Amino acid sequence: MKTVILCGGLGTRLRQETEFRPKPLVEIGGRPILWHIMKIYAFHGCKGFVLCLGYKGEMIRQYFLNYQSMLSDFTISGLGPNPSIIYHNTHDEHDLCVTLADTGLETNTGGRIKRVQKYISDDPFMVTYGDGVADIDIRRLLQFHRSHGKLATLTTVRPVSRYGVIDITPDGKVKQFREKPYVDGWINAGLFVFSQGVFDYLDENCVLEREPLERLARDGQLAAFRHEGFWYGMDTYRDFLYLNEL
Repeated sequence: MKTVILCGGLGTRLRQETEFRPKPLVEIGGRPILWHIMKIYAFHGCKGFVLCLGYKGEMIRQYFLNYQSMLSDFTISGLGPNPSIIYHNTHDEHDLCVTLADTGLETNTGGRIKRVQKYISDDPFMVTYGDGVADIDIRRLLQFHRSHGKLATLTTVRPVSRYGVIDITPDGKVKQFREKPYVDGWINAGLFVFSQGVFDYLDENCVLEREPLERLARDGQLAAFRHEGFWYGMDTYRDFLYLNEL
């Protein structure tokens, strides 16, 4: 099953890092966050990927073209045009299949998915952003999508407040102080399952989170999978520091 990963954004709120590399290549614990995302899906058996490239996409291409040599010790015999190379390390990514597609520098999220339609024959298929990690059970998410019969499933999480919350009585007495509690309501965590019919809601200029998802909801074709576990998006430099601390 293919997983589409949106890798083309500018990442302007993480400019300290994205000035030099695309956001999916920003490292968490010594490996790009893109690597962590792919390992999450591969662990659950989803080992085919389509990467929607844009800003500094050539760096992501080079990362995968040089993957073996960058991660392994190796011996090279003959420094001419046809050297013999022996790699001495092993890794668990030999069976991954990655398609790298240029989807434009300024293309919106829905447009990027539409532009890689020709590479996706799976029904359903996965979609996610290139900047968030979670301990989600992908198999359960897929089972949920197949159970309700709708065209689209999005994963929702309850966000944690960035600030402490104070409960105050009318006369100003502090009843309770809660340091960064979960807030009411659910947000889009960016892990989707789509059936092929979703392509009918997309065009090459659309923003996925606006008209396509809004129309799917109006048409009764959108369901929400509630994830109660860990999820964190790397949106700012503060998020980058937090994830590396973890």
